[in-house]
Amino acid sequence: MKTFQYAQQHLNASIALGIAKGNIKGILSPETREKVKASAAAVEKIVANGQPVYGINTGFGPLCTTLISPDQTRKLQENLLKSHAVGVGEPIPVEISKLMLILKLHALAKGFSGIQEQTLDRILWHIENDIIPVVPKQGSVGASGDLAPLSHLFLPLIGLGKVYVSGKILPTAEVLQQHQLSPIHLGPKEGLGLINGTQFIAAFGVKVLERFYNILAHADITGAMMLEGLLGSIKPFSTELHQLRPYAGNQHVAQTILNLLHESEIVHSHATCARVQDPYSLRCMPQVHGASRNAWLHLKHMLETEINSVTDNPVVFDETHTISGGNFHGQPIAMPLDYACLAASEIGNISDRRIYLSLEGDTPGVPKLLLKETGLNSGFMIPQYTTAALASENKGLCFPSSADSIPTSLGQEDHVSMGSIGARKALQVIENVEKILGVELFCAAQAVDFHAPLKSGKIMTALYEHVRTKIKHVTEDQLMYEDMETAISIIQSGELLTLARDVAEKEGLELETHWSGDFDRF
Repeated sequence: MKTFQYAQQHLNASIALGIAKGNIKGILSPETREKVKASAAAVEKIVANGQPVYGINTGFGPLCTTLISPDQTRKLQENLLKSHAVGVGEPIPVEISKLMLILKLHALAKGFSGIQEQTLDRILWHIENDIIPVVPKQGSVGASGDLAPLSHLFLPLIGLGKVYVSGKILPTAEVLQQHQLSPIHLGPKEGLGLINGTQFIAAFGVKVLERFYNILAHADITGAMMLEGLLGSIKPFSTELHQLRPYAGNQHVAQTILNLLHESEIVHSHATCARVQDPYSLRCMPQVHGASRNAWLHLKHMLETEINSVTDNPVVFDETHTISGGNFHGQPIAMPLDYACLAASEIGNISDRRIYLSLEGDTPGVPKLLLKETGLNSGFMIPQYTTAALASENKGLCFPSSADSIPTSLGQEDHVSMGSIGARKALQVIENVEKILGVELFCAAQAVDFHAPLKSGKIMTALYEHVRTKIKHVTEDQLMYEDMETAISIIQSGELLTLARDVAEKEGLELETHWSGDFDRF
């Protein structure tokens, strides 16, 4: 099994997900352990010296001028976790809770937070044994760290809260007893170090990056299939055109669709037709899909900076050098997540337009509503209602959360990012787009059927035939939602992209010509 050294190696979203899925083992190197010990020792010296340092021997937030006696500094940290664990709502997905642990461990292990070695080992134990804390989804304003969710995340360290064990939710105290473990006694500053940070936002960001990537890749596939079904032109994807406006995302999409449609009999069958140009939802895929790819790339770069950063406060350099700053503020990642949310929504918007276009009956050989006999049959009319509803719902979710700020902590925290809300919304929008793309796949395959016996090229033929092994051609009204759910699951699984790559490799064909350092495989 591959290993990853926390705090020593560069973390990215793919590695974090690999650790969360159990495919990569995260370890603490001897060098890292020494840095952690030195940081904890520095905090102990600060307490012994009695010099006021925020959160170590003072109260929190507006209580920052209240001094705490040396014998109460440990109790202060335990009280912090208890008082700040005020999240509400349904629990976040267990994988995201696990990602929070991974991201937090990576940040704490850098040795600027005064965390004890035994505390990091206990966090590592939770990760390796899949004993994952239950974290409510609401309650963070994304500024003084994700205080409430991180407090819930680390209640189990002191024997409180609840955890997931083999799919069940159990009290932490019961689980620790089963494993003959005792709660951790937090050292000075540990509570603050645990809950100051952006790991709730960033963990959602990791999942957003993963699933955003998936819809971008599959939008090119469903768009290419719909282009064939509606006898669209491939001229708008020409390399020389996109050299004149060389955005990386646009060029990638244009070349990918050309590669997907290489040697397509369907495309070549109307090469000399009289149609001058196609509607924008077909013709402008490089510009629209490409713009969203550029947004994905921006999020990727910003997120990698974030998850390799120290977002604690105060930051402890040594016993004589501490800085109370604002590295916990979520704004640097909140804004890219809002951008990603809008960019993902646009993928759904243009997909819905292609679905609508497929129903109009203006393509030679393709009947209105994608069914030969309508009147008695409604055909594919109503699935587009579903995608219209989803696209509209997404538009309502696109208002940028980072545009809002409500002062907290009696005005001490007078500007907050609301990045936690933006991160959750972005993932919700992406889930809706997965459904829209599933419906497009359902409709596009139906449109392609009417061009038989003409076939596409080798890659798209393999994808089309794979869809047809799971979803049959529709000849009359039937229960549509079952086929729609199947199509959605095909999109969510990523199986079409995997198949496309396999066929391209086997046949020696180009698929992702423009994948490079900017658009490396996720």
